[in-house]
Amino acid sequence: MNAYRAKPLNFPWPPFIYGAAVLIALALARLVPIPVAKGHGWFPWLIGAALIVLAISLDLWAVKSLLDRRTAVLPHRCATCLVTCGPFRFTRNPIYLGYTLLMIGLGLVTVNPWFFIAAIGAVALTTLFAIRKEERHLLSRFGFEFERYCRHTARWI
Repeated sequence: MNAYRAKPLNFPWPPFIYGAAVLIALALARLVPIPVAKGHGWFPWLIGAALIVLAISLDLWAVKSLLDRRTAVLPHRCATCLVTCGPFRFTRNPIYLGYTLLMIGLGLVTVNPWFFIAAIGAVALTTLFAIRKEERHLLSRFGFEFERYCRHTARWI
């Protein structure tokens, strides 16, 4: 099988990576709580809620952009089109960015610092195990067009 027909991933790892990160953050909050100063009030909760809404909106916008172009949404399917519109104008990975913002928002709403640490780990693992393979797939499928897109659009933000 040539690189043009190869799938980017054999399994859709990113949703599972972020799901595991959420579970780990919740478990660590119970097992090894990090003390947080009391009296934080409503401000972190409000910022966290706003980030959660932003994250969900970003994910939905990205999925809609992919569906509008009739290309794969799941990361283990071959791309049929290079999508550079919608949120993909600002970041090459808006869905993963949405997952990360969701974790940060959950950390603020629940006042659980483990969410921030788990989000950093999820970003690193997603970049290592998924994004690099997806980028190789897109490069093999779209060549110069993908290179030009990469030069003008950041991987994350």
